[in-house]
Amino acid sequence: MTEPPRPPGAGDPGNYPPEPPTAPLSGAPGPGSYPPPGGYPPPTGDQPPSGGYPPAGGYPPPGGYPPPGGGYPTGAYGGPGGFANNEDKTWALVAHFGGAVGMIVSGGVLGWIAPLVAMLARGSQSPTVRAHAVAALNFQLIWSIVGLVGWVLTCILIGFIGVGAAVILGLVFGIIAGIKANEGQLYRYPLSANFIK
Repeated sequence: MTEPPRPPGAGDPGNYPPEPPTAPLSGAPGPGSYPPPGGYPPPTGDQPPSGGYPPAGGYPPPGGYPPPGGGYPTGAYGGPGGFANNEDKTWALVAHFGGAVGMIVSGGVLGWIAPLVAMLARGSQSPTVRAHAVAALNFQLIWSIVGLVGWVLTCILIGFIGVGAAVILGLVFGIIAGIKANEGQLYRYPLSANFIK
């Protein structure tokens, strides 16, 4: 097997290709000379550090770092995920999911108990829990009244529609509100009134 021919100066130790000229042929330094007359200008900060590696802390994000004390959004009420602590999150979930479970267990009449308990137990200490509990309480009160009227009207058979609507809507919207509360958002119930402020 034979080796292919090499270009002139390639691979021979000590025989390197010629250096580019450092000045124009006229002898005077010019814009194309290498290196530039007077050396290179100092770095401006946008070049990578020597060696081609990023700085120890990494490069800043595009647009720079956010100002101290502000910047990245946290949640609907501040804090990670919108809650100051896990206890607030638990009580918000009790208000929403408890209302949904209460509607099923009581046949569409007592869904308001869990949001009321959450509001009384933790609402005075946490405005976040109070907001979630009040939203759930207002919704569950409306549909508990519809459920109660439906039970009263069952003697003429049309009341089953009201009871069914109260149970189904209380369950569906209670679960949706609980999922939103778990994400740190306050859910605005449809078909609700503001009895409690």
